[in-house]
Amino acid sequence: MPQTEFQITTRGPGLYEFTRDVTRWVAALGAEAEQGLLTLFVRHTSCSLLIQENADPEVQSDLQAFFHRLVPPTSDPSMSYLTHTYEGPDDMPAHIKAAMMPVSLTIPVSGGAPALGTWQGIYLFEHRNAPHSRRVTAHFSA
Repeated sequence: MPQTEFQITTRGPGLYEFTRDVTRWVAALGAEAEQGLLTLFVRHTSCSLLIQENADPEVQSDLQAFFHRLVPPTSDPSMSYLTHTYEGPDDMPAHIKAAMMPVSLTIPVSGGAPALGTWQGIYLFEHRNAPHSRRVTAHFSA
């Protein structure tokens, strides 16, 4: 059962698409990956994985704005009840966002490619302010 790891470099909060990388990897598996299931798992507790629209970048910025409004930094008075603050005002809110969103995805593979819809892309959703190098493990099973 083939596995690989994708490294995704982030520059702060936002959605980082890596659909092409995943599609290339599945295609490189050849006939073995004609049909099956692809599992992606992010190995961090302050970011998430999403399948989301990749046609209009406003979708991504609106999602980011929504989650920032839903879970603001600990410097916001509404978040004064949080106690895990020593890693910065964005850290605990990042953990909360990651707890609300998926950290793994299961995607059917058909015809040697992820069976995504026309406007669907695979994203890492970074919740921290600082740049990070994120690792996503991919596993294919036929």
